[in-house]
Amino acid sequence: MQILVLHGSSEINSSRQKFQLPMKSFIQEFKDFAIKGNMIDMAVGIIIGTAFNGVVNTLVKKVVMPPLSLMTDDVNLAERKYILRDAAEGVQEVAIGYGELIEVLIDFVIIAFTIFVVIKFINRFKKKSEDPKNKEVETPKNIELLSNIERLMEEQNKLLKSKKS
Repeated sequence: MQILVLHGSSEINSSRQKFQLPMKSFIQEFKDFAIKGNMIDMAVGIIIGTAFNGVVNTLVKKVVMPPLSLMTDDVNLAERKYILRDAAEGVQEVAIGYGELIEVLIDFVIIAFTIFVVIKFINRFKKKSEDPKNKEVETPKNIELLSNIERLMEEQNKLLKSKKS
């Protein structure tokens, strides 16, 4: 058995500092992450996504499914199932609920289509803002500078080609 004897408080303090430095850098990293807006953007996205899920569920259950039910002679799609074993005394029914699956798939298609449209809309504005020739939207400075460098290089290449000829 080995006994470790610490002499003086400097050895104890140095071991504490070794433990505290990674923790301080971790806390600082977390603060930087939260302050930069990443966490706030993520929280807003989650809140909006949750609210949107409620809207889509209501849309499917109250707007899409009733007309679909009318077209199928008042069959409630959510209650549609394929029975594998009927219920008996003390034994529960075993069934595959394909109607609920169809409703969830309709939810998914609506959400996927909506996200596609939103991303397409965002990308259209992003392309406009990155186009230095488009004067409707203010071009970010770094893209404007890169555009100017590209134009100057093209002019320089033309001059070099004309000198060679």
